Amino acid sequence: MVFVIIIGFMVLSMLVGNGLRRKFKRYSRMALSAGLSGEEVAVRMLRDHGIGGVSVVSVSGHLTDHYNPSSRTINLSEAVYHGRSVASAAVAAHECGHAIQHAQAYAMLRLRSALVPLQHISARILNFIFIAMLFGAFTLPSLIQPHMAFGIIAVCYGIFTLFAFVTLPVELDASKRALAWIYNRRIVNNDERRMASDALRQAALTYVVAALSSLAMLLYYVFMFVQSRD
Repeated sequence: MVFVIIIGFMVLSMLVGNGLRRKFKRYSRMALSAGLSGEEVAVRMLRDHGIGGVSVVSVSGHLTDHYNPSSRTINLSEAVYHGRSVASAAVAAHECGHAIQHAQAYAMLRLRSALVPLQHISARILNFIFIAMLFGAFTLPSLIQPHMAFGIIAVCYGIFTLFAFVTLPVELDASKRALAWIYNRRIVNNDERRMASDALRQAALTYVVAALSSLAMLLYYVFMFVQSRD
């Protein structure tokens, strides 16, 4: 039953991801009435919020857009950076929303940033545990005891799950800021605002599925830990 749930989340994740790509492609063909590029939208939004020292740069790849708080850069994929579509405006404004959160010390963003190092450490520990379990199963049975391994894995997935659920309000808040600004500044009209909202809502679904998938994996390994102690 557990494996069915995990596989179900994997399929759901693929469906949501495909849906996001389809909507981005669709709204990328919708020319923005304001005629601005993603880069121009980002620059204006940052300026309107009095945020300096943040650069807007173009990066390679598709749907690789993100805000990097360490380098203080709004990284927009080439299609978004140069695009003059509804999708480009929505994505660019969303990433600026993160820069605004950073400038205003938004609590949930600070918490997510604090969890990043723990997440990286957890990923390394998981790699070691899985390798140790593999070798232990075939060559060194005493290398690591199952209950200990499952306990460590559960703790790591607990960190992953916490990070995933903290990410949800961060992403939703960034989208809320983006939609409010592009509409109030007449970057989009009513119809374009609806399309932008639809695109960002689909993007938010990917984070919801990721959080639920992580929770499912956490519950699985907690169950395995409890079972291994009996």
